[in-house]
Amino acid sequence: MNENARPERDGAWADMSRQVKVVTWTGMVINLGLSGFKVAAGIVGNSQAIAADGVHSLSDLVTDAAVLIGVKYWYAPPDETHPHGHRRIETLVTMLIGALLAVVAVGIGYNAVTTLMEPHSGPPRNIALIAALASIFSKEALYRWTVLVGRRAQSSAVIANAWHHRSDALSSIPAALAVAGARFLPNWYFLDHVGAIVVSVFILQAAWKISWPALRELTDWGADPEDCLRIEQIALATPGVIEVHKIRTRQSGPGLIVDLHVLVHADLTVAQGHDITTEVKRRLMDEGPHVIDVITHLEPHEPPDQKT
Repeated sequence: MNENARPERDGAWADMSRQVKVVTWTGMVINLGLSGFKVAAGIVGNSQAIAADGVHSLSDLVTDAAVLIGVKYWYAPPDETHPHGHRRIETLVTMLIGALLAVVAVGIGYNAVTTLMEPHSGPPRNIALIAALASIFSKEALYRWTVLVGRRAQSSAVIANAWHHRSDALSSIPAALAVAGARFLPNWYFLDHVGAIVVSVFILQAAWKISWPALRELTDWGADPEDCLRIEQIALATPGVIEVHKIRTRQSGPGLIVDLHVLVHADLTVAQGHDITTEVKRRLMDEGPHVIDVITHLEPHEPPDQKT
């Protein structure tokens, strides 16, 4: 069996849904606690950078909520109104997370540039540095757990949410550097702003990597040429298949829906032809490149000398 098979195909979609909910609820609780801690530490510890970073952490709560709401639907099996399933809901959630990351990146960069010449008021206290370090390590650990679950569940939205966790960890780095720099090198406050600009670029890049595949799916982008060639080779290797053509693919969630024409000997019975196309579908879904569904069109093969 293809290890890339959809969770719902092998009966494990309910377990995948449960894992997604557990890691997302855990992330939501951690985000809420971290946000409150960083805002309080920023106020008590005299650090505007840490307080602002705490407000940034609140944006993770939005994506956590989007995943928790969406996971109830995108793992649902096909029905009369959604014969191809509900995975496009996951694609929309992924686009939302990518857009929010882009907004956060632009906001961080804009704030860093516009406040570049503003002096810091008084040295920050140790509690501010502790809050930044706690954010870096806890959000990186949360990223690693979430991305692992996302890859197992083949969920682009969960993986996107994991990158949102990492963006929070990255944004805490310049905040931590700002606190440390202000304590030991008061005249080097500008490092905070330079670091924030660099981090905003990384977050913007992550937003693009998240959004681009989702955008391709929404526009029914086909498979790469290598995957199309692999699909053709698997179909042609099926006993009874003489030729395949008109191969069309489109992305649906983590996998591909394949549409192709299968040519067999013209003297075969309908039942024999049906058995061959059924085997083509089975092989493509078991051995193909993330194939989740196959639509075959059976055609008789006519030798060149018999064609009119």
